Amino acid sequence: LPTPTLHILRWLPHHHRTHTYSWTHLLIQGYQQNSITVLLFTCLSPKSVSGPEFQYIRVGVGHRLEAFSSRVLVLGVGQANKALTDLYRSHVTRDYTLEGEFGMATDNFSHTGRLIERTTYDHITRDKLEKVLAMMQGSNQKALLTYSKVDMNTQEAYELAAKGKLRPHGKSPPIMTGLRLLHFQPPHFTLEVQCLNETQRYLCRILHEVGLELRSTAVCKGVCRTRDGPFTVQHALTRQHWTAPGVIQAIQQSRKATKIQEHTARAIRDLSVCTNLLISLLVSISPLPR
Repeated sequence: LPTPTLHILRWLPHHHRTHTYSWTHLLIQGYQQNSITVLLFTCLSPKSVSGPEFQYIRVGVGHRLEAFSSRVLVLGVGQANKALTDLYRSHVTRDYTLEGEFGMATDNFSHTGRLIERTTYDHITRDKLEKVLAMMQGSNQKALLTYSKVDMNTQEAYELAAKGKLRPHGKSPPIMTGLRLLHFQPPHFTLEVQCLNETQRYLCRILHEVGLELRSTAVCKGVCRTRDGPFTVQHALTRQHWTAPGVIQAIQQSRKATKIQEHTARAIRDLSVCTNLLISLLVSISPLPR
């Protein structure tokens, strides 16, 4: 699918006139599946400069969120669209909190799908659930070793594994690098997941497979991304800060964020100008107004 784009319009009130302007407000104007339109209003000052009435700035959307997902969404402003590709080619990991519910199965593994089965869950205990999670994490660690193509008999492999820096070499299927139980109150449970190359459907399927391993069923009721590579909730702009000054400040902060992880910084070393324009938004449970 094509990468969604965010069109930012800079508005001047008089056509073909000369003004000084400053960005003061950002408004989500419209949203479709692959594009978002944002309007930046401007205010005038006594000084004068010339410029076009409208200016489009391409803003690329990073790893997208589905309709029932929320939290961190990384955007690349202008030239940083090039950096988005390099950022994800460096196999950054992402953290999620998954909300699940035992006792039902749907055709898309989430609560929004068509119900196809109801099952019992009274036999599920916290101990049984944690054993299943440990088993699933172990199988994914083996897959990570396979796709990393690193000789596990070397010192380099030992150090990478000890620091949790093993990454797939080239393309690979989705892989979990971490999985743990945060909350269990039957039929509801919450998992924390770290993964690579994941999709939203893959995340929902994790909960489905947990249910099957426990001789029951489960659906995903919510996906919350808390980290995307070097970007965390602390770096993200909340909705009330989706303004031009907020975006500018986020761009400045991203210079530090993109240097947090050594492997990420190395992958985009030659795009330092672009990475200065990477920002992230903190998206509510309804990511963007429709």
